[in-house]
Amino acid sequence: MTTTDKVMIFDTTLRDGEQSAGIGLTTAEKLDIARQLDRLGVDIIEAGFAASSPGDFQAVRAIAAEVRRPIIASLARCVPGDIDAAWEALKDAERPRIHVFISSSDVHIMELLRKNPEEVMEQAVASVERAKGYCDDIEFSPMDATRTDLDYLYKLVESSIDAGATTVNIPDTVGYAVPKEFAERIRNIRQNVPNIGQAALSVHCHNDLGNAAPNSIAAVMEGARQVEGCINGLGERAGNASLEEVIMTIETRKDLLGVHTDIDTTQIYRTSRLVSDITGFPVQPNKAIVGANAFRHASGIHQDGVLKQRATFEIMEPQAVGWPSSALVLGKLSGRAGLRARLEELGFQLTPDQLNEAFDAFKDLADRKREVADADLEALMADQRRARSEPSIYNLDHVQVSCGSHEIPTATVVITGPDGSVTDAATGTGPVDAVYQAINRVIEVPNKLTEFRVDAVTEGIDAIGDVTIRIDRNGQSYVGRGSDTDIIVASAKAYMNALNRLLIMERAHADA
Repeated sequence: MTTTDKVMIFDTTLRDGEQSAGIGLTTAEKLDIARQLDRLGVDIIEAGFAASSPGDFQAVRAIAAEVRRPIIASLARCVPGDIDAAWEALKDAERPRIHVFISSSDVHIMELLRKNPEEVMEQAVASVERAKGYCDDIEFSPMDATRTDLDYLYKLVESSIDAGATTVNIPDTVGYAVPKEFAERIRNIRQNVPNIGQAALSVHCHNDLGNAAPNSIAAVMEGARQVEGCINGLGERAGNASLEEVIMTIETRKDLLGVHTDIDTTQIYRTSRLVSDITGFPVQPNKAIVGANAFRHASGIHQDGVLKQRATFEIMEPQAVGWPSSALVLGKLSGRAGLRARLEELGFQLTPDQLNEAFDAFKDLADRKREVADADLEALMADQRRARSEPSIYNLDHVQVSCGSHEIPTATVVITGPDGSVTDAATGTGPVDAVYQAINRVIEVPNKLTEFRVDAVTEGIDAIGDVTIRIDRNGQSYVGRGSDTDIIVASAKAYMNALNRLLIMERAHADA
């Protein structure tokens, strides 16, 4: 295959994905995801929108300084201050890209920008030129391109390329297009923009009608050579194109598409799980590629066929996307070497110190749970990751609950904070409420609990419970996760995790 047969994968999980309602990532969490995206092999990481907040600026700058192989991009409106902030955050990157955008449809120009088309054209050109003064790699996006007048779109794209844009992105911003229509629009752009050969042609599709991945593939078939999307299909409203679906469609249907990516597909499952864990957004069981049921066969006919020949009902091997090759079960007699080998198979690369910490936590879990399965290990490693990447202001040392059918639920907690160890107790409508009320007596941070979800990590009465909560304070949402064989303890861990994130992010904003 030639270089023109390669489709560039542009990951915007850290920018558009974070715009999913209820997601708010710390710089440490963004770095964790960026490192995994690097292992996955994405070509471009859109690390954030540097001008949008001090937190986003710091995250873009941290990723640009550390993650060296992929192109690191920052989004910017066609506004001088945005472009300047993007460059200031990106200037230490090995391969920086400034991604500028402006509305192009009539409804956006008239109702959102309150400008005329000529003013938008001038602003777009001036912004590309300004960005070009900072670095060579400039991407331009005419927002709401699928509802933009074609003749105006042709002129806007042509002018942006003349001004120095090296990538032109065609966004289906509101998920309005269907594949045949979107393919035709890409074909028309290639045929009617004289200088289109001087820039890479990209697409960015939203999933409001469920067509984001199909639209992206339709565009690739018409010559687009960059696809933008998010892991697990995260993003505004119904989300963006699911990158794992786009990637595996390209890899599985090379016979039809005739293109390829440089993605290490064996890292897809691990990347999906990490993003799900950090964002608190679960992956639906029937999700293509990475859902729990993606490679399960319940029908007797299907099971019979797979047993005879996997290709009868599986068009790709689960190992190709990084699903664990076996369900090896560890126990309390398992050693450090066995744990390390299994964690490596699951995609975890640990330093000696991290392995020692993981082994201690594993032995503690194995004493309480007869068999430790892969899902248990993933939950354990998620707790270890949170402990490493999220500094805690307050730590939960002890929790004890008394409750029953004729008792008032009462909880006692011991919490260590900046002023030392504090013990307090409270009652509640149930055991979890009692624990939360007790924690609130120690950590006096008013908030509203907006989501509480408990998932069993594995089957069985001794399964680890994984608790996800969201709390709201001043219109900002904070997610917390906690895992334990005791659901009450897991709930307490999740609440403490959310409160620590809230306090750390509020302090960071105050300092900025």
